Amino acid sequence: MSQSGGTQHTSTSGSTRSGADQSGASETAATIPESRSGGTPARLADDTSQGKTSISSSVVQKIAGIAAREIAGVHSMGGGVSRAFGALRERIPGGSGSSNISGVQVEVGERQAAIDLDIVVEYGAAIVDLARAVRRNVIHSVERMCGLEVTEVNISVNDIHLPSEDEEENGGNGGGSRVQ
Repeated sequence: MSQSGGTQHTSTSGSTRSGADQSGASETAATIPESRSGGTPARLADDTSQGKTSISSSVVQKIAGIAAREIAGVHSMGGGVSRAFGALRERIPGGSGSSNISGVQVEVGERQAAIDLDIVVEYGAAIVDLARAVRRNVIHSVERMCGLEVTEVNISVNDIHLPSEDEEENGGNGGGSRVQ
């Protein structure tokens, strides 16, 4: 992140997250901070004469994760390592809360949010169409529920889930004998 002359730029993978044009035009104070996910303090979402409404970045993460999983064809969220840690957290008493946001990273500003999703898709799903549907649902859900403008939703497809993987997890023979 660099600051010069009152202009703040946050860059990830060479792109400016603020959604503003990169030609040096001044940006609003609603740029997105560099920090990611749950540990950040709540951000201002609404400021009226009657009071303020703040929404924590962990709330945005949960909404985005739930909205992504609502789309048929999304098998799970997160990469292999984060899914393994998520499965471990589910077995630990009181550890299930953080697994709900596995595979979701957010950057939340005062009025905007940027979201990164890591997903595993079901075999046979049209990945491009699935990504469009996930992106549309996540943007709609976050904007409707939080009142934040979603500047971008980046989706990484890390794996494809095969039906045969379920059979292997259930004992290798699909739960029943192959012969009688």
